[in-house]
Amino acid sequence: MNPQTLNDIFFAVAARGQKRVMLVRDATQWAPVSSQEFCRSVGGVARALRQLGLTKGDRLAILSENRMEWAVADFASLLLGVAVVPIYATLTAQQTAYILCDSGARVVVVSTQKQLEKVLSIKAQTAVEHVLVMDEVDTAGVVRMRQLMRENGADADLEARAHSITPDDLASIIYTSGTTGTSKGVQLTHGNLTSNVLTSLEGFEVRPGHISMSFLPLSHVTARHVDFALLYRGVTLAYCPFFEQVPAALMEVMPTIFVAVPRVYEKIYNQAEQKASGFWKKTAYHWALTVGRAQRPQILAGKRPTSLRWKLANRLVYSQVRARMGGNVELFISGGAPLGKELAEWYADMGVRIHEGYGLTETSPVIALNNQRAHKIGTVGRPLSNVEVQIAQDKEILVRGPSVFRAYWNRREESQNAFVDGWFKTGDIGELDEEGFLSVTDRKKDLLKTSGGKFIAPQPVENSLKLNAFVGTAVVLGDRRKFASVIIAPAFPLLEEWARANHIMFSCRQQLVAHPKVKMLYDGIVEEVNRNLARFETLKKVLLVPDEFTEANGILTPTLKLRRKAIEERYRQQIEDLYAEAASQVPVVA
Repeated sequence: MNPQTLNDIFFAVAARGQKRVMLVRDATQWAPVSSQEFCRSVGGVARALRQLGLTKGDRLAILSENRMEWAVADFASLLLGVAVVPIYATLTAQQTAYILCDSGARVVVVSTQKQLEKVLSIKAQTAVEHVLVMDEVDTAGVVRMRQLMRENGADADLEARAHSITPDDLASIIYTSGTTGTSKGVQLTHGNLTSNVLTSLEGFEVRPGHISMSFLPLSHVTARHVDFALLYRGVTLAYCPFFEQVPAALMEVMPTIFVAVPRVYEKIYNQAEQKASGFWKKTAYHWALTVGRAQRPQILAGKRPTSLRWKLANRLVYSQVRARMGGNVELFISGGAPLGKELAEWYADMGVRIHEGYGLTETSPVIALNNQRAHKIGTVGRPLSNVEVQIAQDKEILVRGPSVFRAYWNRREESQNAFVDGWFKTGDIGELDEEGFLSVTDRKKDLLKTSGGKFIAPQPVENSLKLNAFVGTAVVLGDRRKFASVIIAPAFPLLEEWARANHIMFSCRQQLVAHPKVKMLYDGIVEEVNRNLARFETLKKVLLVPDEFTEANGILTPTLKLRRKAIEERYRQQIEDLYAEAASQVPVVA
């Protein structure tokens, strides 16, 4: 019988009796965690939460990087019918306070002394009664989670409570990353999440013995869903808490499944481009790309080419790209944002078939996903078997099915406005082809409309620009303007190296981006992309900025998506000057 709740998934993991359900890194090595050990830890924490007075319907927040204790706290809460509220470890104290207050969380679980201090600084503003800490700390008045994990596991009362939870019961409130405004809490039930777990891996050969590294933030619905689904399938999870540790961890763990967001795939691509320097390396690299391009249909069909030329190119070049992901990956998946067809094609030419998918927090999250049986590059795959998709007259993607959320937390009007005739409005623009594959063009709110009435989808253009190693981030402008322009934040390490090689003197990044030769370099990059764009889409002006776009400066969300409003506000004067300068010159026809 298929599981109906996340608790059923937990009991399935417990019954499997795996010796390596998880891997955790201590000071010297990766240590295995068995099903028995993991389930005892969950039971111990669940019993403690019950003693603290938590009961069905209460909320518990988790503020932590990826680690085994995250999963322990998650399942311990779910067994009691407590709704889990994930919080990004990178959020500020006040952002954390907003989520704690809005959700009404009574307990918060934190990872480190740093996260503990953050919570304690705003605890008085919230309804938080107890704080559990994963690390060993000396602070008084907190509960040490590690000690609870050593206690006896679940008892008869706890198991009875866990089995009494129904698919309609609330499992989690996940706050959106807020690209277009204030974060909203998405209510997801056990049935929402479980129905998605059961169908998202259809068409994939995933089994016990496979290993996946959990490094995308578990506070994001995609990473948490992936871990639920892989645990249910018997895959071993290796937790990597900090992004800077990922390259080394991949070499040590050598995962067979690699799930990442497009920005990770972009970084690997840029590294490969940069390493192809010098006559012989560059020659070998471009020869291998030519060989791979000829074999692309075979790769996309899931077949391994057998020609001697491909085998040689694989040995010299392709294997080096795969080595950056551990060298042992059999299954590559991308989600969280558009991958871009050009980047997917480059990977295919390198012998790597990436299965791109699409979803939202409100849909638990997967709506569509390419798989090993049905794959079409440039699309996000066919909708899941239990999900219906239709395209509205204005091209917005509408969805309905058991994984679609029921409402936003404390947002009745916004909840009502999220649906039309029972269909959830995704806010994304897309189309279904004759074979049933879904393509996503852009966010509806991100579409730019020039003053000439032309619509421009910025993401495909931005993805093309980011394929150049000199481009860190690109943001297309042009809404209600005569023409489109672009803000580019350079990839500064590579640009600075190029500048020194070209004898360009600079003392700061502001000087660097203002140099005429640097401007010519980026004008050339933009002109190359313009050749493949319609006339009304072409980028007429380039604004180079001396900044890196990061979460820390408020330009990116925790899931590395662009905050377009924040960008336009930050560079408002430079943007106005850019268009004013153009207006004073020869008129531009859009």
